[in-house]
Amino acid sequence: MNGELTMNKAVWAQTTNVGMGTEMTHRVFGKHTQEALRAVNGEAIRLESILSHFKPESEISRINRSAGINCEELSLDTYELLSCAAEFASFSHGSFDVTVGPLVNLWDYKNSSEIPEEASIRQILPLVNYVDLILDPSKKSAGLKQSGQSIDLGGIGKGFASDKFLELFRDYGITSAFTNIGGNVAALGTKPDGSPWRVGIRHPRQSNRLLGAVLVADKAVVTSGDYQRYFVDRKGKRHHHILNPNTGYPAESGLISVTLVADSATVADALSTIIFVAGMEKGLELLKGYPGTEVILVDSDLVVYATKGLKNCFHIDVGVRVNFIA
Repeated sequence: MNGELTMNKAVWAQTTNVGMGTEMTHRVFGKHTQEALRAVNGEAIRLESILSHFKPESEISRINRSAGINCEELSLDTYELLSCAAEFASFSHGSFDVTVGPLVNLWDYKNSSEIPEEASIRQILPLVNYVDLILDPSKKSAGLKQSGQSIDLGGIGKGFASDKFLELFRDYGITSAFTNIGGNVAALGTKPDGSPWRVGIRHPRQSNRLLGAVLVADKAVVTSGDYQRYFVDRKGKRHHHILNPNTGYPAESGLISVTLVADSATVADALSTIIFVAGMEKGLELLKGYPGTEVILVDSDLVVYATKGLKNCFHIDVGVRVNFIA
């Protein structure tokens, strides 16, 4: 879908298409809207071509094929993203780990609804180790120490792409826009009338209901939840796609939904995963390392918590109660 309209005297344009394995929508206001959207749609194709492990010729696929053999020279974007990923892995003590690829392949949520054998998980687990990601800043190269290791950017790639899209919008003089990559939302500025963007937060157990909405400007809003990709086994237990790199199994931290509000979509994407895996107590402690970043948490009892910085901008739905925490 592609169009340009005048709304409230503001010229705007929007595209919706499929990329990075999901639906992407970009809406921009101002001059040069069509040029900006063409540039961003081209950027989405470029980023997917270098970062997707599903594409055999991508830079990530090259690293994965060379695991245990040699390092691969990379573009600046891929090296930047892997450097960020390594920092988040170290910061979170492995709650976030892009070398989780072998586990992701083993669980295979796209095609399977069976729990892998415990022996298979034990065999794979030693391959998941972020310290085995070798980065050379002088050569801008990366590699993996052990054969069989692989990188999966599912916990950070969409956030990184969102930040790159907003950079491009700015290059075209756009000051009001948003991008939505499969529910990962990043907003540039405010709406043209100066009001904030309204981003809905989905209820983790009622598919047609929201917990509420956050009002934001120049912020990213990213949610990690156990309802996004999962299967239910024969005993009725839900097995979601967010794996704990330390156990090899879906994270069981007592949280079922984590929404991050941050200046950077890359930060929001990674931190939402980290806190989902680490749990509320450890997660809130880690959040202190990113001042100005806010979070909405839902635990397994459907109790909703939010940091106090959201008190004036988190508008809750009827019947939802929120506990504001420090």
